[in-house]
This record gives sequence, C-alpha cells and structure tokens, in this order.
Amino acid sequence: MRDMTKADVQQTSPSLAARLAVPAGIMAAVVGAFGYVATVDPNEPGHYPVCPLYQLTGLYCPGCGGLRSAHAFAHGDLLTALQDNAAAVLAYLGFAVVWTVWVVRAARARPARVVLGNAHLWAIGVFLLVFTVVRNLPFADWLRP
Repeated sequence: MRDMTKADVQQTSPSLAARLAVPAGIMAAVVGAFGYVATVDPNEPGHYPVCPLYQLTGLYCPGCGGLRSAHAFAHGDLLTALQDNAAAVLAYLGFAVVWTVWVVRAARARPARVVLGNAHLWAIGVFLLVFTVVRNLPFADWLRP
C-alpha cells in the first residue's frame, strides 16, 4: 500500500462549498425562523399557541416569552428581548458562538467538535431550573415575559 501524497488528500477531502453546506443550511433555517417571528408578531393574540404549562398552572416555563424575545431581538431591541426571556437571549448568543466556531473549523477542513460533557449538561439544566423557579417568584417581575 502506498503513502498518500498531499494531492491525494486534497482529492479525497470535500470542497469548501460541501463543507459549508450544512452550517449554511442550519443558518438559513434559523434566519427563516427569526424572519417569520419578526414578521408575525407574537405580542398579538391568536398567532401562536399558548404555553401549555402556563395555560394549565399559571407558571412560566424557561421557554415562556421566547417568541416575544426572538421578535424583539430580530428588531434589534435587545433590552425588550432580555426582559421577555433572558435565557433565550443567552441561547441566541451561544448559538452564534457555536455556529461561528463550526464554520471556521469547517472552512479549515477540521472536524467541528463541540463536546458537552455531563458537567456542562448538568450546569445548563441547573441554570434553567433556577431561572424557572426564580422567574415565578413574586420579587422577580423583571424576569417574567
């Protein structure tokens, strides 16, 4: 068996367009979703379903206000987006960072390794649990949508 030359490796690796196709598709879907939410205002009743947890219990889940937050974020109103759902804004920013790292690594023909270990997943879960509990307490009006 012969050793592979640099030319052989270049022939076997996918083109730049092929490497960027999936991240571009994901971004197109996200832009489309944000575009829809920016156009169809969630602050007007009847456009979107009510959160089932809120409808049944009157409690806000960690996602409550997420559509209103996305609407405000898409219109460049960061303060309103944070007031509607601060955790969602952190998720938007986290997605932007992860997506950017993914694109840079794909452009350089390196694997996109975003590994969340058990500690990371537990930390995210605990954050969302604390966020949910605190936003439903009487003193935390500023965290409610």
